[in-house]
Amino acid sequence: MTIFSKRTFLLALIIALFAFLAALAGVFVGRELFGDRQHADGLHELLHERLDLDARQHARLEEIEARFAVRRRAIELELRADNARLADAIQAEHGNGPQVRAAVDKSHAAMGELQKETLAHIFEMRELLRPDQAAKFDHAVTRALTNDER
Repeated sequence: MTIFSKRTFLLALIIALFAFLAALAGVFVGRELFGDRQHADGLHELLHERLDLDARQHARLEEIEARFAVRRRAIELELRADNARLADAIQAEHGNGPQVRAAVDKSHAAMGELQKETLAHIFEMRELLRPDQAAKFDHAVTRALTNDER
């Protein structure tokens, strides 16, 4: 190989590596945001259909869910913007430079914020439950977090 072809090969390899890492990050974000909807839907099904909520609990739950939907959507949009900034940084630097690292850090911060908001949402929903309902809810949350189907 000539020096030019080695350089070209190395650049192509670096670009392919970063494209692969960006794809992995996209899959991770997608699973975090959308792939776990089955578990979230299971929790909501439990709350709405199997815990025998009274009218006050139903009304309060609707308020809690509406507030969380707005907050979750805002963070999802932030994550999309972070992914676009990461793509731009990768395109600009073609390596793990300061722009790429900053974009990854910003994306991780938003992912962490989504996780914190989701946990706050779960705890807020739990607060409206009676002790017998809370025990069933806790069991469902544990199953969702551990992917345990028992």
